[in-house]
Amino acid sequence: MSYPHLLTPEEKLADAKTLLSLPPVVVICGSIRFTTEMTEADLRETKAGRIVVQPARDTKSPHELSSDPLEAETLKVRLGDLHRAKIRLADEVLVVGDYIGGSTRAEIAYARSLGKPIRFTHPEVAPDA
Repeated sequence: MSYPHLLTPEEKLADAKTLLSLPPVVVICGSIRFTTEMTEADLRETKAGRIVVQPARDTKSPHELSSDPLEAETLKVRLGDLHRAKIRLADEVLVVGDYIGGSTRAEIAYARSLGKPIRFTHPEVAPDA
């Protein structure tokens, strides 16, 4: 007797996206110093018919939500967790900018561990270039 194949959560998500006829989802990654470039990439990707998600905000700049250093560090951790969830949700990753720091390098490694396709606005800075 054969048993039905149980779908993984990732397979269920992919099936749901297909059933809902959703366009591809792309997540933008990169150093927050490229905020302007990320906004431009968002516009280009949206114009190409993709749903775009990107980092929440610059945790290094002053803001009332992160004025307390302890709260700022907690927020940074939560935003990092949230961004990894965006990577899991996405169909592909777009790395923006001509520099890749430690956080972006970790996001690329995470996306690769999930088998996500990755594009670079500057392929010459890709970790395996």
